[in-house]
Amino acid sequence: MKTKHIGGDFDDFLKEQDMLADAEAVAAKRVLAFQIEKEMKRKGLTKVEMASRMRTSRTAVDRLLDPANISVTLNTLEKAALVLGKKLSIRLA
Repeated sequence: MKTKHIGGDFDDFLKEQDMLADAEAVAAKRVLAFQIEKEMKRKGLTKVEMASRMRTSRTAVDRLLDPANISVTLNTLEKAALVLGKKLSIRLA
């Protein structure tokens, strides 16, 4: 039995399975959610306070902090960054 992916690159496997873009989106969202939550804790902001400063709902902040929810908009990310005194930076690599 020959296994095609032994010693292969996991990204290549995900690409072949048409799953790479989704995996990268989830990974990026996990990092963003972690960074936002860490900065909120550093500033002593609750979800309610964060929502108020972003002029949105606490439910929207819950979605923002949910590492599995990749449907957060750029507008929401920008608002969160501004509230936290940060700048949102997006790039193609």
